[in-house]
Amino acid sequence: MMSKSDLTLFAEKLVQKRTQLVDVVQRSENYGREIGGDREAQDLADKASSSYTKEFLFNKSSSDRIFLQQVDEALLRIKSGSFGDCTQCEETIERKRLEALPWARLCLSCQQQAEQS
Repeated sequence: MMSKSDLTLFAEKLVQKRTQLVDVVQRSENYGREIGGDREAQDLADKASSSYTKEFLFNKSSSDRIFLQQVDEALLRIKSGSFGDCTQCEETIERKRLEALPWARLCLSCQQQAEQS
């Protein structure tokens, strides 16, 4: 079981990461809306470039949203008292893993099994 000070430290890291991700997602979405605003003035190459950039930003934003969801879930686990426990096998997640990835929901063994499947 983790101490209250450890949980506070992890919560602070997660809140900081959440703030960064929200900013990145919002900037990507705003920039994506701005691209290609004047469609009539664009030639075919400009339209293709704008389309590619919008698709790239959409995919990046989607990945960032998934990451943001993982951070939010970790914050919920802190509140519920299950932070640091593997959501699959319920064993304790290694501290070094949590220090590197505080949003990790699986212990190293379960993560490796998930990646092999």
